[in-house]
Amino acid sequence: MGGSNGGFSGAGLRKVRDVLTRHVDSGRIPGVVALVGRGGHTHVEAIGTMRHDGGAPMSRDTIFRMASTSKPVTMAASMALLDDCALRLDDPVDQWLPELADRQVLKRIDGPIDDTEPAPRPITVRDLLTSTFGLGIDLTALGSPIMNAIFEGGVFSQGAAPLPEQDEWMRRLGTLPLMRRPGEHWQYHLSHDVLGVLVSRVTGRPFETFLRERVLDPLGMKDTAFHVPAEKIDRLPPSYAPNPQTGEFTVWDEAKGGQYSAPVAFQAGGGGLVSTVDDYHAYFRMLLERGTHGGERILSRPAVELMTTNRLTPEQEAARSALARGAVHVSFGQGQQGGWGFGMAVRTYRGDYAPVGQFGWDGGTGTSAYADPENDLTGVLLTQVGLTTAAPAQLIHDFWTTVYQAIDA
Repeated sequence: MGGSNGGFSGAGLRKVRDVLTRHVDSGRIPGVVALVGRGGHTHVEAIGTMRHDGGAPMSRDTIFRMASTSKPVTMAASMALLDDCALRLDDPVDQWLPELADRQVLKRIDGPIDDTEPAPRPITVRDLLTSTFGLGIDLTALGSPIMNAIFEGGVFSQGAAPLPEQDEWMRRLGTLPLMRRPGEHWQYHLSHDVLGVLVSRVTGRPFETFLRERVLDPLGMKDTAFHVPAEKIDRLPPSYAPNPQTGEFTVWDEAKGGQYSAPVAFQAGGGGLVSTVDDYHAYFRMLLERGTHGGERILSRPAVELMTTNRLTPEQEAARSALARGAVHVSFGQGQQGGWGFGMAVRTYRGDYAPVGQFGWDGGTGTSAYADPENDLTGVLLTQVGLTTAAPAQLIHDFWTTVYQAIDA
């Protein structure tokens, strides 16, 4: 590990900063906060402003909407219940989630939603943990009757409209047939929202309460929650969804009076958290430390290993890889890692600057967080620009490209 920069070269860190600054100077990214860490050392850059037309500067404690980067963190609540033997991997979920009992499955993914056959078996906890329970956001099926029903039925947690409380949300989900047989096919997003409901019902408490008690508080993640309280709202920038054609800044969610300014009816494990670079660093550091933080055990070592190593069969991994490669023009190249653990991507082949074994995920609001056991590395990049244009995805890619060059062995 090289000198005073905590395992990074000085020239390498300057290049990280220069590339981040170039993106801000381009006018397409108003501001960014980035953290890189090796071992106990961290290096943080806060560049640009909170609003696209100026305003307060970005700072290390700026709070961001994490979107799908919530998934690796919210998954920890389910893992704590596995550690407690309150859940088992192959338990059917029917007793806690009766809305998902006795499922019907589409005969064809693009067929009418009433052209179904009975599912061959119940949905299990494992199916939810691996995103294979049979429903999800499928980029290859956009425009199909079932995808339209998901978006129109008020169950998609990253849409513009707030969701109802969890029992009504589960009722709505239960009106849909499955797209695939349980355990068969990796499908994105919805399983994480279901897991939040499962945790709440198993514990008899709100999902956030249990997550806070077992994960957030022990890790000191004081700014991570499902909303931003009034006394912190000045630390939350607006969230932009630039016009895909013109790139013009459009406010997707304002800070004051916005979706995250008050407690929500539905605590969405798939994308509902707000957080900071330091909170996410603490969480991913805990994963690199195989479940411990400051000498205290948060999750068991095998629970962390299950989360952070590939859980997909070769067939499932091939389908996930084909989906990612076939959608690069839509995803701007995100999602190319191959594997998937519990709650996050896991690199199973070397396709870019990051090595096999790196784990983490990105978020549609312009967020990225990964850890790399081989290099004892963590990186968190947060911006307020959603992935409606390529700019934030390109920023994320350039961040990781420069971070890996900055490693000073």
